[in-house]
Amino acid sequence: MRRASRLPLASVVRSLLRVPCRPSSREGRPPAPLGARILTNPDHIFQHNMWDHVQWSEEDKENARQKVEKNSSVRIPPEEQVNYDRNAHLYWDGFYEMHQDKFFKDRTWLFQEFPELLSAGPGPPCGGASIPQLRGTAEGESPGGREGGGRREGGETGSQADAFPGSEADFRILEVGCGAGNSVFPILSSINSGTFLYCCDFSPRAVQLVKAHPAYDPSLCHAFVQDVCEEASLFPFPPGSLDIILLVFVLSSIHPERMQGVLNRLSHYLKPGGLFLFRDYGRYDLSQLRFKTGRCLSENFYSRGDGTCVYFFTKDEVHSLFTSAGLKEVQNLEDRRLQVNRRKKVVMRRVWMQSKYQKPL
Repeated sequence: MRRASRLPLASVVRSLLRVPCRPSSREGRPPAPLGARILTNPDHIFQHNMWDHVQWSEEDKENARQKVEKNSSVRIPPEEQVNYDRNAHLYWDGFYEMHQDKFFKDRTWLFQEFPELLSAGPGPPCGGASIPQLRGTAEGESPGGREGGGRREGGETGSQADAFPGSEADFRILEVGCGAGNSVFPILSSINSGTFLYCCDFSPRAVQLVKAHPAYDPSLCHAFVQDVCEEASLFPFPPGSLDIILLVFVLSSIHPERMQGVLNRLSHYLKPGGLFLFRDYGRYDLSQLRFKTGRCLSENFYSRGDGTCVYFFTKDEVHSLFTSAGLKEVQNLEDRRLQVNRRKKVVMRRVWMQSKYQKPL
């Protein structure tokens, strides 16, 4: 992990003491999601590793803007940029070849922020969006988009609907960009027998790591290699068959010009009432501010030293992407936190986006 940036302690404390109470989704965050650890006493700043609901002053925002302006002033030449897009799968394959499953921690926070992952029973989930229990209904096409045989009750088509993995499940989840399984295995340890999990990555090495994990169970999970940027790519399930699509720190790795097409195609596989659950990097996150000059590909889009890429979103950009795919906003939050290294007495500003968008009924 790269060296953390030090922030003036007095400035940080002043910002934290300006936190409003219980803002709405449009204004900030509701009371339940994204934590509730508020710093009210400046003397306590190093008592915890993370503080929630952090407000930025206009000075803080301007300082961050200036850092981004500086580190994006020199762009990677266009003739070199094409390599990062064309060979993205190779860069990520190299990443997992080097780090295996040791780089990222398991996402044990998933169910606190996304309780809909466990909503396989009747009634609305805690996050505020009711997910209809359609019991395996689909839109009547095979993964290739061709019409199948005669319809059976429930909307699926003949033998193709019977054949796909997880066809008997009541509740189906797809994680896009599963990596080494840091979301997969917390989910598998928590879901009931009526739920089936699909997970894909365009890194063959990552998918191999998932399948080799001792907790991988083909009766509950199907891992497969998939490049979601490919317009003609085939999925192992029919359109309209998914209850949840999970996008956690994956959309940011895709070229900005491809993001809309990816969401448009993925939304086709959601059931009516199904949800996208999204979490990713936000504008002016520490990881954006610490990029050196010469690593910028385009506005707010950078290449790391290992060749992998990352984009930093705003709330408005997230809203535009999902609603342009025909989805309805359930939640769209900017998660501003203060991360603390208590041993080194270092504080770091983190910014993440967290959103939920629903396919209309």
